[in-house]
Amino acid sequence: MNTLRPKPKHQRLVLVVIALIVLVGAGFLAAWGLRSEANYFYTPSQLAADPPVYSRMIRLGGMVREGSIQQLDDGVSIRFTVGDGEAEVPVRFTGIVPDLFVEGSGVVAEGRMGPTAFMADSLLAKHDENYVPRELQEMTEYQARQVVAETETGGGR
Repeated sequence: MNTLRPKPKHQRLVLVVIALIVLVGAGFLAAWGLRSEANYFYTPSQLAADPPVYSRMIRLGGMVREGSIQQLDDGVSIRFTVGDGEAEVPVRFTGIVPDLFVEGSGVVAEGRMGPTAFMADSLLAKHDENYVPRELQEMTEYQARQVVAETETGGGR
């Protein structure tokens, strides 16, 4: 008779404890691995009140200030100001600007805070609730409804 072997009840308890330790460890490892992948959203007033670490990826959202968009000499970079009514943040972006990006419109810029400006890697332009596609802008309301109806029924293409 083997007296060193634990009872089945104790074996199950040990297995459950080991499984819980492994699950908690995996959760901590996943959280630690993803800590730098999280993008935090800031408005200009939140950014001014509590600026993040320079290397942290964040999203900055607000309205593009009227008259602030400037094309830089390299031809692919722009500078503009994002505000929320309480604070303003200068932004610099290099790349292709979305078609909906205009002064006075909403924008979400993804990037990092630099020493003098927010350095955006990408821009997401927002449109207002009165958005009309370019193809429909020149049409009368009746013509636009016909095009939409034909597209929905499959008659357009």
